[in-house]
Amino acid sequence: MTLLRDEGLTVEELAVWRMLQRAQVRITRQLEAELLVAHDLPLAWYEVLMQLAEAPERRLRMNDLADRVLLSRSGLTRLIDRLQRDGLVSREACADDARGLFAVLTDRGSARLAEATPTYLRGIRTQFLDMLATGEIAQIRGMLGKLDLSGAP
Repeated sequence: MTLLRDEGLTVEELAVWRMLQRAQVRITRQLEAELLVAHDLPLAWYEVLMQLAEAPERRLRMNDLADRVLLSRSGLTRLIDRLQRDGLVSREACADDARGLFAVLTDRGSARLAEATPTYLRGIRTQFLDMLATGEIAQIRGMLGKLDLSGAP
């Protein structure tokens, strides 16, 4: 195909790219479906609650949280609005920055996260990890580490 040659991609390179996209979407959709059915909890909500649970004092600046869950600031604001309405998250002003806000995990949010975590982890196991042979996880980590510029472990 001329288009592929013009852009310097081989058929195999483009196929690998598409496979990576499809795998991520398929696994994400399945995790979301399992969380919704079992806990009425969208995957994006779970990710926010998990990030907050792992943060010091169960709180993160809204900007930092948006970066961690891969949402725009406005998208995160809307999501936090819904989480706050359900009592899973609260907002607190930042003492050293009048414009800054923290998202804070509430006890109710922590309990909801604890209920959903076995479903989430089981989904990762069945949809991803069980598909891999011994040693492939380390290989994948090495390959994806080359692509992850965030510096996250």
